[in-house]
Amino acid sequence: MTYMDPGNQTTISEFLLLGLSEEAVLQPFLYWLFLSMYLVTFIGNLLIILAIIKDSLLHTPMYFFLSNLSLVDICFTSTTVPKMLVNIQTQSKVITYAGCITQMYFFMLLGLLDNFLLTVMAYDRFVAICHPLHYTVIMNPKFCGTLLLVSWVLSALNSLLHGLLILRLSFCAKSEIPHFFCELNQVIQLACSDTFLNDLAIYLTTGLLDVIPLAGILFSYSKIVSSILRISSAGGRSKAFSTCGSHLAVVSLFYGTCLGVYLCSAVTQNSRASAIASVMYTVVTPMLNPFIYSLRNKDMKQALRKLFGKSRSLHDQVLCLRIENVLTNPRTPSSGLSKS
Repeated sequence: MTYMDPGNQTTISEFLLLGLSEEAVLQPFLYWLFLSMYLVTFIGNLLIILAIIKDSLLHTPMYFFLSNLSLVDICFTSTTVPKMLVNIQTQSKVITYAGCITQMYFFMLLGLLDNFLLTVMAYDRFVAICHPLHYTVIMNPKFCGTLLLVSWVLSALNSLLHGLLILRLSFCAKSEIPHFFCELNQVIQLACSDTFLNDLAIYLTTGLLDVIPLAGILFSYSKIVSSILRISSAGGRSKAFSTCGSHLAVVSLFYGTCLGVYLCSAVTQNSRASAIASVMYTVVTPMLNPFIYSLRNKDMKQALRKLFGKSRSLHDQVLCLRIENVLTNPRTPSSGLSKS
């Protein structure tokens, strides 16, 4: 790092990620734990995407948004865990300034996009249950594509805003981040220059882009519950609840863990405790989402069976063709000599 003036302000070239623990004994355990969780997250969400692509019965708005949610979860986890694993493996805590800014940008983009997708999926369930006769007209492919595009644009603009505000800051000589990734608030706390605009932007964007989607989800489910309770048959109510049960479980897990991290940081004022709590929404939630959707969703379980069934049948067909080819066209040593 190069010193600019005696005021302890510097142009830094790197940060130090202190991680979840500095105990050397725990590092191998943390490495294998997070590697296992990352692989489960990657494979589980990838299977969800492949199952939806392969099964034409799942080419509906609900599963279109679910496949995008799975893709976002893969990318969201990939912004933090691989760097953490590399640092543990190399026994290094360094992340470059550019790498830190890049990690922050994509972490905020994908985290907010996750939030928007859950909101859009809640609206999809609201239309399906409260306005079933108009569902195909309202949730047409063009409208679904527009909702996805708007979610991407808003998420990208929000991340760009915070990224540009970070670039204007000057940082002190101390560049240690008590976290396993470059978290926005932790980086801002290291700044020596005025952070009023950064704090203002956080409050405004949190109010607009986090609270409003949550309010939309709560409004959608209030209407959904009201409509379901008006259904006379118990079987009809059960079927209606099952169509949104998985999504409701994911929403509860996502917002519950985020609220837990916020309360933990507000009550304890302990950055390391907040970092440990943030593992829930950065790693655990994306890992559990495929299980929630596959275990509680009959259509998804059937699609996964088809995915693995087709793989096995294709292998069996290739094997049978090879055996049949050998039996019908035997190649003896003499025939091989005659051909030569």
